[in-house]
Amino acid sequence: MTAEIGAPATTSARTPSQTRIAIRSVAHSVAASARGAVSRLRAGGARVGRATAPVTGVVSRVGWLVLLVAAVSLGLAGGFGWIEFAFLGATLVGAMLVSVPFVFGRMHYRVGIELQPSRVVAGERALGRLAVENAGAAASVPSRLELPVGAGVAEFVIPALEPGTGHEELFAVPTNRRAVIVAGPAVSVRGDQLGLLRREVRWTEPVELFVHPVTARLRPSAAGLVRDLEGEVTKTITDHDISFHALRAYAPGDALRNVHWRTSARTGQLMVRQYEETRRSQLLLVQATSAGHYASDEEFELAVSVLASIGLQVIRDATRLATVTDRLRLRTATPTSLLDDTSRIEPLATGAPSIRDLVREASKRIQTPSVVIVVGGSLAPLAEFRAVETVFGPDTRVIAFLAERGAAARIARVADSIVVTVGSLDELSRLVRRVRP
Repeated sequence: MTAEIGAPATTSARTPSQTRIAIRSVAHSVAASARGAVSRLRAGGARVGRATAPVTGVVSRVGWLVLLVAAVSLGLAGGFGWIEFAFLGATLVGAMLVSVPFVFGRMHYRVGIELQPSRVVAGERALGRLAVENAGAAASVPSRLELPVGAGVAEFVIPALEPGTGHEELFAVPTNRRAVIVAGPAVSVRGDQLGLLRREVRWTEPVELFVHPVTARLRPSAAGLVRDLEGEVTKTITDHDISFHALRAYAPGDALRNVHWRTSARTGQLMVRQYEETRRSQLLLVQATSAGHYASDEEFELAVSVLASIGLQVIRDATRLATVTDRLRLRTATPTSLLDDTSRIEPLATGAPSIRDLVREASKRIQTPSVVIVVGGSLAPLAEFRAVETVFGPDTRVIAFLAERGAAARIARVADSIVVTVGSLDELSRLVRRVRP
């Protein structure tokens, strides 16, 4: 009797009430309506912003602050009758009105930016030239041009120019550190002296200056770490090579040129040749850019110089090369393209993968490399370099170059890997000549 009474009660408790269902439906409808209203408001605000951009775009941050203070002051004056705030609000509004005429006027300039040279080595001198010509039919009024150069901004005062005449300004570009320095765009600025209103006109596109890392010139024999492996016989069996290994039965799809006809005639069955694969030079050059692997910025720059120096010599020796970092895949078609890309290498504060994962991802896009060179810092754990060995088979040699400024140059073997410690770039050529995989 108890079970019969309890069963309906349990079923009723599990069945949602109609009131709860209705409330839930209304809540979903209200939420959907609210989302739609917010989307429409955003779209409307974006359209209004685009329509008013020619007007609101000339108001600087200082100008917006002045308008806000003026509105608050006039509101306090109207609400509480404080004459002082009315005077303050009227003064600020008057200042905005007085600055309006300064943004009017049109200039007809032809502006050019030149960097000489466009590529330098860190520490070398680089100069820039800003040329402005009046392309209008009437004389121009004095104006001010701003030119961003790297992290700074250079300001130039352009005097009044007659039609067809020009004006030049020279400037120095800081090249103390490897980087890609962007000069431009050149922007003319019209506005009041207080900076309330500011109208900018862009005249040029940005121009890049490549500040290459300092490199060491390696002797051609220094690429012996790759050349010594050229032509070595591996344990891989292939159908296309020069080192004969054995014969096997013909299988559909085998090339007829590999059929050994004399043996086939003797056995009455088609037999094809097999070969032992010889090593083809493919070098994978990797730099781990995690900031935690380097003791200082100078050490990081030394590592980049090691990477660039080895890469340049491998390219000159016409060896197949792939060069990567945690975030970049560097071009290796020419020495210049490689150096340009090394100028963009920056340390990663967070998000850097392990060295093993970095090498594994890089090797997916190329043939199995004969030599893997990993460049890192003095704080990188040796266990990470040893882990690279597990990515490849026994036919791949792993060499680690550790940049450690001021350390004694040395070559050590850790498990099956070679670890080269570089304390100065001047030592690199001698160390590379001593490395034999």
